[in-house]
Amino acid sequence: MATDVEPRERVQILSRETLSDDWGVLTKYEIDYRRRDGTVQRLSRETYDRGHGATILLYNRDKGTVILTRQFRLPVHMAGGDADLIETCAGLLDFRDPESAIRAEAEEETGVRVGAVQLLWEAYMSPGSVTERLHFFVAPYSSDMRLGAGGGRLDEGEDITVLEIPLSEALAKVERGEIRDGKTIMLLQHAALKGLCEPVAP
Repeated sequence: MATDVEPRERVQILSRETLSDDWGVLTKYEIDYRRRDGTVQRLSRETYDRGHGATILLYNRDKGTVILTRQFRLPVHMAGGDADLIETCAGLLDFRDPESAIRAEAEEETGVRVGAVQLLWEAYMSPGSVTERLHFFVAPYSSDMRLGAGGGRLDEGEDITVLEIPLSEALAKVERGEIRDGKTIMLLQHAALKGLCEPVAP
């Protein structure tokens, strides 16, 4: 019979071992987990903690365009995919609040200094092993907001190409499998559902 025990009360941490502490922290846990039927099961799990992050879709309603980025991603390369991944601008918070962080990332990566931003939601993108919680934003942009070419930070190894394309083309790339990044697909679909790139009638 299922129990109504709170999730945190169902878990007892027996041991923890740091396996790696470099760019992020990889930790192995041994836990006793009380199942919904009341029995206790001993489990071994690993978590990867690299902090929390934010991502933003920049859109121009009148032009019907969005700004995306393309950059090399080693994990995708190692998994046998096209490592030059097309994505929305994103970055780690690094002890900043989400809005401040994403404003800085947008300027560094795309060269655009955004005005008002809208927080849509927060989501765990790989909750089976990664602790990161991602904050999703959208913001309008115009040509007068562009301060430079973008491209990211050399000292962080970033080599980013900025793409300004119609939302319709971006959605077609999703359908063709040319955009395969989860956060990007979520934001593009949100833009389509909410009509963010449809000119407002006079």
